[in-house]
Amino acid sequence: MKNPGFDNKKYIIMQSEQIKKRIGEFGGKLYLEFGGKLFDDTHASRVLPGFQPDSKLRMLLELKDQAEIVIAVSAEALEAAKRRGDSGIPYDMEVLRLIDMFRSVGLYVGSVVITRNSGYMKAAENLAEVLRRHEIPVYRHYFINGYPNNVSLIVSEEGFGKNDYIETTRPLVIVTAPGPGSGDRTPRRHDHSRKNEGNFRVRGSVRHQCAEVSCGDRRRARTDPESLTAPRSAPENDVSRRQESASPH
Repeated sequence: MKNPGFDNKKYIIMQSEQIKKRIGEFGGKLYLEFGGKLFDDTHASRVLPGFQPDSKLRMLLELKDQAEIVIAVSAEALEAAKRRGDSGIPYDMEVLRLIDMFRSVGLYVGSVVITRNSGYMKAAENLAEVLRRHEIPVYRHYFINGYPNNVSLIVSEEGFGKNDYIETTRPLVIVTAPGPGSGDRTPRRHDHSRKNEGNFRVRGSVRHQCAEVSCGDRRRARTDPESLTAPRSAPENDVSRRQESASPH
């Protein structure tokens, strides 16, 4: 019998070891954005023989005591009632589904950041209200005119400085999203005033600069992040099933 093209066991061992090493090398904080889906990456399993749809998730479970999930979703995508291309699930309901799924396997969801806000956006407000009712901290990042070319504005207090600062409590921060166009690379910025140094890894490549998960004018979420210091059991926090009518669309 021929060996498969991808060795899941070897991947889980080697990748988790390297992540732990990176956490130590970069000040005890590592920010990761995974390309593709964590739970059901069927595309990768099709093109890479031996890869399982949940291989990345199984690897993260080896680190679950150190890991914290931050879910990013675009306000513009919510307003447009954007749906996942494979399942047709609206992005707002997919955020709730992801929270349920992460919690059901013991992964801690620290917060949700709604990106590309611009004025009052009803769908984004509706999702934020649902999340707050379930004691999930919600942060806001804002649309920046001239992004990515207007560098002076981007790095000013009216650019990245306008964003909420995302509080995180664990050494490994996983940034993920319901689908493309969610702004899942935006919850990070090198904030000199906080003296926090970390390494941000994107889609397999490591960016060797200090980066922090966000910056801001020091505003905080209205909910208390300390109330979510540990994952809750799935039956008590089945957010998506209790919110089937939450989608404003």
